[in-house]
Amino acid sequence: MLKISNVETFYGKIQALRGVNIDINKGEIVSLIGSNGAGKSTLLMTISGVNKARTGEIIFEGKNIEKYEPHNIVDLGIAQAPEGRRIFSRLTVEENLKLGAHANERGKHFNSDIKEIYDLFPVLSDRKSQRGGTLSGGEQQMLAIGRALMNRPKVLLLDEPSLGIAPKLVNQIFLAIKNINKEKKVTIFLVEQNAKKALELADRAYVLVNGKVTIQGFGQDLLKNQDIQAAYLEGGAKS
Repeated sequence: MLKISNVETFYGKIQALRGVNIDINKGEIVSLIGSNGAGKSTLLMTISGVNKARTGEIIFEGKNIEKYEPHNIVDLGIAQAPEGRRIFSRLTVEENLKLGAHANERGKHFNSDIKEIYDLFPVLSDRKSQRGGTLSGGEQQMLAIGRALMNRPKVLLLDEPSLGIAPKLVNQIFLAIKNINKEKKVTIFLVEQNAKKALELADRAYVLVNGKVTIQGFGQDLLKNQDIQAAYLEGGAKS
């Protein structure tokens, strides 16, 4: 469904991604783990068209999209809940969701879609008239995911959904991600600092080190990999 082939991305003269190759099949949850500065967020922003790949291809459903503008990529069916959530803090929960819906046929399905979001995250229904900036970190993350889902994406890019969230809400977020994949049939590419959770959830996973994929495999297999356990699961780097 989504093929990233030999992608290299730069910030000026600094190379952030080095010949990255990743395949994501329809219906999968694919996780990407790696330490801080490995290039994980850069890869998501490159898929979304915010950063442009200097070389390589990004192919979505048979179309080369590496030169597309971000809004064109959203129109194709790729939505992102970015790192840090980036909700509109002065707008209400419902207004944030309306903005997400606008990209999908100008909100044609708003009433039915927002009901599904409120079913997925009941707390957002309770807070629908509350300004986004007054929500807790976990509630803001739910709102960021809900806003992305309002576009009815085929692929959902999630960047560090558990970052800065109270532990009691982390399990809720990951359960919601699983439900989005299984019940809503949305393909998910997950970047996550909690490597254990990411690998447990993933059908397949990749490890990014200094902008280059070094290990790939089934999520359950990587959980048992001694190198990954030492680096990411036993007190080592988790982001």
